[in-house]
Amino acid sequence: MYLNEVTLSDGLIIREFGLERLEQAYPVVNQLRTHLSFEEYVEVVKEMNKRGYQILCLFDGEDVVSYAGFVQAVNMYYGKHIWVYDLVTDEAKRGKGYGKILLSYLEEYGKSKGSERVALSSRFHMKPAHKFYEEGQDYDKIGYVFLKDV
Repeated sequence: MYLNEVTLSDGLIIREFGLERLEQAYPVVNQLRTHLSFEEYVEVVKEMNKRGYQILCLFDGEDVVSYAGFVQAVNMYYGKHIWVYDLVTDEAKRGKGYGKILLSYLEEYGKSKGSERVALSSRFHMKPAHKFYEEGQDYDKIGYVFLKDV
């Protein structure tokens, strides 16, 4: 059982995942988060879930073709927004518009919950993703993220 399910006009299905379905989503999210074993992924998701982390997956038939992990947040610089931690389409299924469909759904979902925008970060080496966001989805590149291990 899924937490929520929406069938789109083209027969694709977006499903909200709970903790009991993570094994279905892992093969796709692992293509983005390659450093996490399944067990590590489950532990991280459990911890993030306590802070509002949600998972939406786009299905084509029985296959998970895209994965989005996000939170609804508010801060002084983005206002009320959706922060996308993870967005990935199965490498074998890229180029079919699945990422665009899931991201568009996430934008509408955010709007329905009162969010003013969708925000995310992307690592420098992810050039195809940058092109997808900037050219294909009309996102603005507005800054850098800085990180320091302590």
